[in-house]
Amino acid sequence: MNRRQLLKGCGWGLAGAAAGAPSLLAEAAAEVRGQVNTNSEPSQLRITDLRVAPMFGSMRSYVVRLDTNQGLSGYGEIRDGASPTYALMLKSRLVGENPCHVDRIFRKLKQFGGHARQAGGVVAVEIACWDLAGKAWGVPCWQMLGGQFRDAIRLYADTTTSADADEMGRRLKARRDRGFTFLKMDVGISLLRDLPDGLSYPRGRGVEPLDPRSPFARTVPHPFTGVRITDRGLARLAEYVAAVREGVGWDIPLAADHFGHFGVEDGIKLAQALDPYNLAWLEDMIPWFYTDDYVRLRQACRTPILTGEDIYLKEGFLPLFEKKAIAICHPDLMSSGGLLETKKIGDLAMEHGIGMALHFAGSPVGLFASVHCAAATENFLALEFHDADTPGYEDAIEGVPKPLVGQDGFMAVPNGPGLGFELNLDALEAALRRRGLDPKDHLFPPSDQWNNERSWDRLWSQTRQTAARAPG
Repeated sequence: MNRRQLLKGCGWGLAGAAAGAPSLLAEAAAEVRGQVNTNSEPSQLRITDLRVAPMFGSMRSYVVRLDTNQGLSGYGEIRDGASPTYALMLKSRLVGENPCHVDRIFRKLKQFGGHARQAGGVVAVEIACWDLAGKAWGVPCWQMLGGQFRDAIRLYADTTTSADADEMGRRLKARRDRGFTFLKMDVGISLLRDLPDGLSYPRGRGVEPLDPRSPFARTVPHPFTGVRITDRGLARLAEYVAAVREGVGWDIPLAADHFGHFGVEDGIKLAQALDPYNLAWLEDMIPWFYTDDYVRLRQACRTPILTGEDIYLKEGFLPLFEKKAIAICHPDLMSSGGLLETKKIGDLAMEHGIGMALHFAGSPVGLFASVHCAAATENFLALEFHDADTPGYEDAIEGVPKPLVGQDGFMAVPNGPGLGFELNLDALEAALRRRGLDPKDHLFPPSDQWNNERSWDRLWSQTRQTAARAPG
């Protein structure tokens, strides 16, 4: 008979051990503890390492891995197009921290983030901490955010553009036939490339608004380009959207994006020209920080206005909310601040009568993070998905049902601890080799060079105390 059987047989249990056999108390408690599935010792969990690796989808991104003293690893994503240095520079500020204290760590690090891709490192760490906390406590991230409003997430399918409106309609119809219930396309001034007099703008000296990669289009904000859309151009764009709408149907939400760099006056003209086609929203017609211009735009048309994919933290969204400048906010979780901050943004939007869709263009790591946030946010509408046609996209992860996207265009919310998946390192290694990269150098290589970086990070001055000297 073992000690557990002896205690039970004598009718002692733990109470008996405490009353009559103190020496057995710790041993009996250990017996009970041994039957409990503790994923880790959360109070003793500590970050020991931070490493990064490239991920491959339709967009380039990097994944952060946080390792701990208890063998748990958590994953987060650096937004598409950002530098891994944004995350690596945070390593010395993280080692020794308990990742379960996610909000405290985020508040410590958020000064190192900024709008758009500059938020990449801070947010990747925030996501990885949530993943670790969930694994440590044995609960999914959505539960730690307050629970579910939904157990499946509607994905909206972005679709490669075509200058041929009939072809664009066919591509979108194919998305619909696959089960997607929300669609998006591009309606930009690039569609006017072959139309003489479709645009007017100051020519010469590198000014080329039809080339999105030209220095002009990449660096000059919209109000300062001098680009105007002529009536002929407006008519062409309206004809294009009308043909697409006929091809895909009038009963499915269809949003529009990537219009080009023109000022708010031409944004208003174009929005009014597209009003008859019942679009789900007009996205990022002008830069997000021109709040008063967004007010003008929203008040001038009948189509919902949306922006937000480059805004960092809820404070960046607040002016748009307070002035009712948009109908729907559009944070990208990898820029807006991570899971908790994005949920706060959604809740703040809801208080102002504004809905929330989620921008996303990255790997399955960021996809799952966005899914958890969407599940826990009441006014969520739809989550962007760029990789409906990307071969091998799902190979990077394991431990979840596949395909990730169901036949109805929804993705199930995972119930596993943390983000609910594990990385498939064999698949990532194979992907690196296909691209001619040595996994030894690229698949989470050591980052010891970042171990001891130090700086005075505090944003306010320290008061110096001078001890009084004794007389004499």
